[in-house]
Amino acid sequence: MTGRLMLLDTASLYFRAYFGVPDSVRAPDGTPVNAVRGLLDFIDRLVKDHRPEKLVACMDADWRPQWRVDLIPSYKAHRVAEEHEGAPDAEEVPDTLSPQVPVIEEVLDALGIARVGVAGYEADDVIGTFTARAAGPVDIVTGDRDLYQLVDDARDIRVLYPLKGVGTLQLTDEAWLREKYGVDGRGYADLALLRGDPSDGLPGVPGVGEKTAAKLLAEFGDLAGIVAAVDDPKAKLTPTQRKRLTEAAPYLAVAPKVVRVADDVPLPAVDTALPHTPRDPAALDALAARWGLGSSLHRLLTTLEA
Repeated sequence: MTGRLMLLDTASLYFRAYFGVPDSVRAPDGTPVNAVRGLLDFIDRLVKDHRPEKLVACMDADWRPQWRVDLIPSYKAHRVAEEHEGAPDAEEVPDTLSPQVPVIEEVLDALGIARVGVAGYEADDVIGTFTARAAGPVDIVTGDRDLYQLVDDARDIRVLYPLKGVGTLQLTDEAWLREKYGVDGRGYADLALLRGDPSDGLPGVPGVGEKTAAKLLAEFGDLAGIVAAVDDPKAKLTPTQRKRLTEAAPYLAVAPKVVRVADDVPLPAVDTALPHTPRDPAALDALAARWGLGSSLHRLLTTLEA
């Protein structure tokens, strides 16, 4: 039995920490460190409650990859703060969060927690690739429902979705998905692209909401089955559904590649073992003093040592 691997959708968690911890939590010089300390508290609670043997903080090296934008130009377009020629566009991020991200990265590195981002890919794709390669059970911690598509009971892959901090997590397995959406993990990606997602700039099929998408998938099995049904006059589609799906054919041809997470990212060689002692104690001490990480860091170190 290979030990449980925990994959963190790091940006999703530090955004939650930022908005969940008051910005009165500050470094000695007055700089807000609410996202830094909140994320350390999250990791501490996750390790205590779920006891992973391996842990990877997955990062967005490119939050809006060009290959996805080429297929669907509206993909995350409303979240672009600044366009950069030949480099990833800048995402809209609160002014007091952006400076905390490099601190988070330095602290994770000094702790010895594996941190992986790959140029041209989102954290979701890194998570998808680690999951595809995992030999044992996987817990994916994310506030992004897109990753429900990776849930697989046969391989003991589940999503831990924070409802309140990370103390209250929704354990998402196939039974939960079927009860909530009528699909399994693989079917969730098809449901999501049919329904669309305004938060990601995905238009979906006009007039096809979540319930209709679930009914279509129940009737025809998957997206390929639905697309085939459009050309089958005997298929049980209403004239309106047939018309809408026909008109959406160009979108449906490219949406799967955009919505489904990649599972073939060229991952670097990293040690994913959960560290019991800091990789760089001197650097960690300096960071703790500079940024006033105090009890948040102390609690996590105690948990890792245990």
